[in-house]
Amino acid sequence: MTALEAVSAYLPSEPVTIDEISERTGQTPRQLRLYKRFYGLSEVRYGREQSLTDLMVSAVDGLKALSGQEHRVRYLVHARTLHTVSPYPANPLHDARRRLGLEHASAFTLTEHACASGLLAVDLIGRLLRADGDPEALGLLITGEKAFTPLAQYIPDTTYMGEGAAAVLLRSGDTGGDTLRSYASLTRGEFAAGLWMDPEVSSRFQEVYEKTLTDVITQALEEAGIGLEDLRLILPHNVNRHSWRRLCKRMGYPADQAFLDNVSWVGHCFCADSFINYRSAVDHGSLRSGDYYLMAAVGLGATFSAMVFQH
Repeated sequence: MTALEAVSAYLPSEPVTIDEISERTGQTPRQLRLYKRFYGLSEVRYGREQSLTDLMVSAVDGLKALSGQEHRVRYLVHARTLHTVSPYPANPLHDARRRLGLEHASAFTLTEHACASGLLAVDLIGRLLRADGDPEALGLLITGEKAFTPLAQYIPDTTYMGEGAAAVLLRSGDTGGDTLRSYASLTRGEFAAGLWMDPEVSSRFQEVYEKTLTDVITQALEEAGIGLEDLRLILPHNVNRHSWRRLCKRMGYPADQAFLDNVSWVGHCFCADSFINYRSAVDHGSLRSGDYYLMAAVGLGATFSAMVFQH
C-alpha cells in the first residue's frame, strides 16, 4: 500500500491575466472571451524571477513533515509534462537535490504521461518503496514547471498554463496518511502527436475524450471497490470548468463535488493540479477522515489516468 504522508503546494505571488498572455500567444478577442466566459479562466500565477529549481525548492519548503526526516528520503522524483526544461548541461532537479540536502537520494524525472505523469510517479514511487522493503524509507515527488515559451503557456482551445508547484511525501504502508486504493491509466497512442495533431485527428480526440476519461475513472473506482456515489470529491487537472462540468453530467456526478475553485486564478499547472487542489480542499475542510476522493489527469499524447485515495 502507498500512502501520502504530506502534501504541500506553492503558488507564486504574481498574478498574470490571460489577456496579457494572449497578446504573446496570438488569441483573438473572440477566443479570449471564450476562455473567460465559457471556460472560467481569468489569470494564472508566474514566478518571473524564479527558476525551475526555485519553484521546486519552494514547494518542498512547505513540507513540514519532511523536517528532520531528510535522511529517510530514498527517491526524489520530478514528474513533469515537458521533456526539455533547461539548456544542457543545467539540471534543475539535481540543483534542487543539493539545495534540499538530499544528495543521498536517487533522483530522476518522469515525463512519459505528460500532464498525467504526477499520478504515474505516485504509483512508481510506491512500487519502488515496497520493493526496497524498508518501512522507514520515503519518496519525495515534486511537480510544477516554468511556462517559459509561448507554446508552454497555453493549450489551444483548452487552457492557460500556470507555474504552481507541489511536493508530495510518500511512504509504503497503510497506517496513517492518505492511502492509495487504486490506479487506472490508459494511453491512446493514436493521438500521440499531441499539440501537433492534424485537424481530423484532433476532432476525433475531442469526440473520445469524455468517454475515455469516464472509462478510466470507472475502472479506478471498480478496482478500489467503491462506486461513484462514495466519492467525496474529484480533484481534477485544471484544464477548464466547462470540460469538467460536462464530464460530471455524463457520469451523473454532482458538479459541485469536482473541486474547481482554483481553475480561474491558478490555471493548469502541468502535473501539479491535483496536488494543489488536494492542499486547497484539505485547508478548506472539504475532506474528512475516511472520505474517498479521486485524482484525475489527462496528458497530451494521450494518457488518461485516475487514482482513488482514502483520506
